[in-house]
Amino acid sequence: MPETLEALLKTPPLATAEQIMIQAGKAAVFMNAQGSPEPVGAVMAQADVEALIMPTIPANVKAAMATQPVVAFQVNLAGVGAFEIRVAREATGMRAILKRLPAGAAPAQAAPAQAAAAHASSPASAAAAAPAKQVAAPRKSGPIEIDRYFTVQLEMKASDMHMSSCVVPMVRADGDMVPMNGFTAPLAPADAERILWELMPDKNREEFSRRHDTDFAYEFGTEARFRCNVFMDRKGMGGVFRVIPSKILTAEQLNLSKDILKLCYLTKGLVLVTGPTGSGKSTTLCAMVDYINKNRSDHIITIEDPIEFVHDNQKCLINQREVHNHTDSFKDALRAALREDPDIILVGEMRDLETIAIAIEMAETGHLVFGTLHTSTAPSTIDRIIDQFPADRQSQIRVMLSESLKGVIAQTLCKKIGGGRIAALEVLLADSAIANLIREAKTTQIPSSMQTGKAKGMVTLNDALLGMVKSKQVEPKEAYMKAVDKVNFESLLKRENLDTSFITPPVIAGAPAPGAGK
Repeated sequence: MPETLEALLKTPPLATAEQIMIQAGKAAVFMNAQGSPEPVGAVMAQADVEALIMPTIPANVKAAMATQPVVAFQVNLAGVGAFEIRVAREATGMRAILKRLPAGAAPAQAAPAQAAAAHASSPASAAAAAPAKQVAAPRKSGPIEIDRYFTVQLEMKASDMHMSSCVVPMVRADGDMVPMNGFTAPLAPADAERILWELMPDKNREEFSRRHDTDFAYEFGTEARFRCNVFMDRKGMGGVFRVIPSKILTAEQLNLSKDILKLCYLTKGLVLVTGPTGSGKSTTLCAMVDYINKNRSDHIITIEDPIEFVHDNQKCLINQREVHNHTDSFKDALRAALREDPDIILVGEMRDLETIAIAIEMAETGHLVFGTLHTSTAPSTIDRIIDQFPADRQSQIRVMLSESLKGVIAQTLCKKIGGGRIAALEVLLADSAIANLIREAKTTQIPSSMQTGKAKGMVTLNDALLGMVKSKQVEPKEAYMKAVDKVNFESLLKRENLDTSFITPPVIAGAPAPGAGK
């Protein structure tokens, strides 16, 4: 066993390894050229690990170890180079993760506050304070460990990958959670931490240290981009990774109706795309922006968290801004947009009252504003917006919304027969009748008005679901599960002589028949 950390790091293959983990009860582990962990040398006792690591720890960091479970610092090791070292004290003993810094990089002095931060691994203080200049986590020169998971996710055509401590990696394929192909063992907390920490950009490591969750985007070569969320739960670190295809799906490929595409030619107004998380709102909005990019000559500003689909300028000039990287918040970016000569503004999420208020105001003042909300139907979207405001402002907002709202597309994803998923779209187009109902606070009558407005292109969710059942794209049971108004949808299925046997609950063996005992 080498007597010093410098001596250990000079032994092959650790001499060229970019990342090394030293842990009590295990051999040293390094990341090989294939991005996989590989042990080397003998198993280390707790005393061996402490003898290697403790002499390298600065005095202020040692003091922080008395109160913090994880500390971090940077150090220049004679003859082997500069390293960022994270040290954790666990029930099984001490564990250290060493990350080699680029040649010529001067290690930063760890400030007491930084060294004391739980789960901290901040870079040089100046670099930590500097704003990030890249949309996605910078891709390293070689593969990183999580890339092999992303490769399997793409091969399985899964929309999401779930990586959790003490659980086999799982994916969402065609809407169902299933184990990831080729992985049978639960992911140890230390392995999950190593994999996820390597993936996170420096800015997000610092945010994770403070909040224990963070969001960012990651570019996987030319194959895809991923929307990443890393979090901490009771078992350790975990992450969820949504695939964002590198190729934008067009309006024609999504089969968007001509009435929806007419919204893309508006010069002002508010257009909302709504639905539950994971329902494809971003994909639909992306297709509409792409359609505008091909058919209009305007200036488009998108405000997203994070940037998902990347648009190249075609006939339009497009500026894509990411919250936390290029602006502090949605509301700040919207205010700034007023001075940036936009024709069209896309707001990735209308999260709070101020963002919604600014978006409505911009729609009234001659801009076309696209936005998203997490509502399940078009009428409930209007109620959600109005209810965000205090009671004394709601009548004013109803008037403003009745004049600025041009359309709502509420969508939900259904499992297709034969595999894959398809979106059911409820379409509300704000004609004079809808505007009057909004202004007079009669939103409960909007579904009836949508029924009478079918000729104008309006579609209720039940009609959209029924159409997919009749065209043999979706099973009746799947459509019924996705319906919001299930009573009326059941009536529609029966009227069309479609299967409704799944709605009646099965009789439990041994249970008395209905009416028995009377």
